[in-house]
Amino acid sequence: MKRWLIVGVPLAVLAALIGWRVSIRSAEAAAQVRQRAARRQAPVVVGVAPARVRDVVQRFETIGTVQAPLDVKLSPEVTGRIVYLTAREGDRVRPGEVIARIDPSEVEAQVRQQAASVAEAEARLAQAALNQNPTGVSVRSQIRQQQAALASAKADVRKATQSDAAERAAAGANVADMSGRVASALAAVTSAEASVASAQASLENARARQRRVEDLYKQGFIAAQDVDDARTAARVQEGALSVARGQLNVAKAQRDSAQAQERAAEHQAEVVKASGAASITAAGARQEQAQATLDAARANQAQVPAYRANLQALRAAVREARAALHNAEARRAQTTLTAPMEGIVSDRAMDPGSLASPGQPILTIQQIREVWVTVPAPGTVVQRLRPGQPATVTIDALPGRSFTGRVGRINPSADPSSRQFAVRVVLPNPGTLIRPGMFGRVSLVTERVSGATVVPREAVEQGPEGASVVVVDADLVARRRTVTLGASDPAGYAVLSGVSPGDRVVVMSVAPVKDGATVRLGGERGGGRGGGARGSGGASS
Repeated sequence: MKRWLIVGVPLAVLAALIGWRVSIRSAEAAAQVRQRAARRQAPVVVGVAPARVRDVVQRFETIGTVQAPLDVKLSPEVTGRIVYLTAREGDRVRPGEVIARIDPSEVEAQVRQQAASVAEAEARLAQAALNQNPTGVSVRSQIRQQQAALASAKADVRKATQSDAAERAAAGANVADMSGRVASALAAVTSAEASVASAQASLENARARQRRVEDLYKQGFIAAQDVDDARTAARVQEGALSVARGQLNVAKAQRDSAQAQERAAEHQAEVVKASGAASITAAGARQEQAQATLDAARANQAQVPAYRANLQALRAAVREARAALHNAEARRAQTTLTAPMEGIVSDRAMDPGSLASPGQPILTIQQIREVWVTVPAPGTVVQRLRPGQPATVTIDALPGRSFTGRVGRINPSADPSSRQFAVRVVLPNPGTLIRPGMFGRVSLVTERVSGATVVPREAVEQGPEGASVVVVDADLVARRRTVTLGASDPAGYAVLSGVSPGDRVVVMSVAPVKDGATVRLGGERGGGRGGGARGSGGASS
């Protein structure tokens, strides 16, 4: 009996505890069933916004680079060292203002030499005119003069040969310098293209993440804020890609400029070569002429016709010397560079002491009383633009300010690679605050619909049967309506049919809203701007 009590009592207690635990769990399960049934029968909490009457404005917004209408690169017409150059980047210049001076020593020597040649030629002519009688004395004097002329011509040949060698060496050095700049510019283009590829990859990664987040959001695993963050990240990467492309365009423009300068330098080298050869040939011809004149004087000592011919040759020599003097004086004037227009110095490529040569820029002057912002636009947008149309421009470097310009010119031909049309916006710049090279954000109105009935974008659902919205009536009953959409802007869609002004449309819900279901308002938005996305699957029938 005692043994049964020892074994049976604990078993009985254990059975009682198990039964008590089972009954508690059954009660909890029944309570959960009752709670789920109550939640299913409770009205869905929704956020609504009224359909408003307002203007729908469609804008095209893009980014461009500020450019100067006039961009002049000053380069000398003579080769020499810079002895005066004070203008620097940012300095203002006026038309006719002296910008730079090239060392005029060599040119001054040429002027003095040519002036001496003129005096010598005039003296020979005067002496010959005084001795019109063909006497032996005059003939011998003429012979001596022609011998001097021949010596001078030989000296000119030697000088022309030496000058040609020096100018060819300077031109060759300039070509080598331009080739180095081209190589540097090509390297910059390669780097910029790599930046564009990197930005493109980052954008694709951001878009892929955005799609994954949206899929998770539709399944209810994450919040709407995560979707907004993913979209923001994608837009940031799009901006980064635009900046990288802009830098690539700048690098390409610098490459093209360097290549153009290289071609100009090569062309200048050919010009120098041809000019030197022509100078040598001319000097040789003068030497031959002097030799022929001397031979004629020796052979025709007693002949008057020969003497008269000599006078004509002397007169021609005077004219030639005067022409050479005028040419030297013109080259001396070219050693002073003046500003061709009013503007601002944007680039200084050389310093005093540098060797300047024709075709090699020293300064760049830009006129920026008004500037251009050139932006790309697709064909669908270009068809709705016209010259003179107002444009709003904001400059990243001038935050908080907005500028009004006008469409100046629309390129009729699209870029073959991007299929975009270049649209030039002309922007007044009275205070010269806007500088070339800045990034400008351009906003253009492409379409305006006045007095439209507008609903927020998140209120519209696109389905197989078209667009629809869920309208909450005065009895708080949700009704799905098929709508016809018109124009849209970032804040909403214009509804052509299906919704009247003042109708409350569902923009957010905690659970799917069925057609004919009673709902409870969780708040009403003003309906002026776009808000958050509809939660937990949105409205559905």
